[in-house]
Amino acid sequence: SSCFECTTCRPSTGTQKWYCTEDEFLYTYSSCPTMSSPLASEATGAAASATAADKATQPQQQQQQSQQQSHTPSLAGSVIETPNGLGGTCLIRIQNMSSTANLGVRLDLKQIALKCRNTEFNPRRFAAVIMRLREPRATALIFASGKMCVTGTKSTHNSSLAAKKFAYIVERVGFKPQTYIDFKVQNIVGTADVGFPIRLEGLVYAHSTFCSFEPELFPGLIYRLVSPRVVFLIFVSGKIV
Repeated sequence: SSCFECTTCRPSTGTQKWYCTEDEFLYTYSSCPTMSSPLASEATGAAASATAADKATQPQQQQQQSQQQSHTPSLAGSVIETPNGLGGTCLIRIQNMSSTANLGVRLDLKQIALKCRNTEFNPRRFAAVIMRLREPRATALIFASGKMCVTGTKSTHNSSLAAKKFAYIVERVGFKPQTYIDFKVQNIVGTADVGFPIRLEGLVYAHSTFCSFEPELFPGLIYRLVSPRVVFLIFVSGKIV
């Protein structure tokens, strides 16, 4: 910001200066009797032209931002709002998603581990290369058979995008995958909170066919739903996994 001094409204004392922004300067000189001074008029004209230029560029910036957002998946996509059956809604937050893909080609895991970044390969411990991505944040287990497991994502869009990026990385090493990598989501983990405590003993008594509850081993109740095929971990606090 520039240094402006109004001698009528705010006399200067010694070498002290009043540092302010252009908006504050215009506001001060609009009520100042020395508004007709050359300094004030020049600063007012410069600030007005800058304001007009900013207003002219705002629609272009908003249009660019909207275009970028249309191609970028929203982070709020990991939260699903569903009816709770009681006239209200329940928020389910997706925490993790596991998917599989088949590159359709045999791989040399040692060569992939040597040529790629962010990889781990210890055949004595686990017979697969562990590869990680920063964007989207995902981890892949790549096997010598060409099959791949992708975990760590929170949406099907990011999971599919991560699988395509892993396939591209493997292709750059020298192993060309098949055109159709047979991508499939295998498991989804989500959490929810019903907002009230749950009496697990009564739930076991009413649905003994589908429930398993051993409080001495695990504090949560395991509820296995047949259709759709879903497994719930229900806790007394009202939290559900």
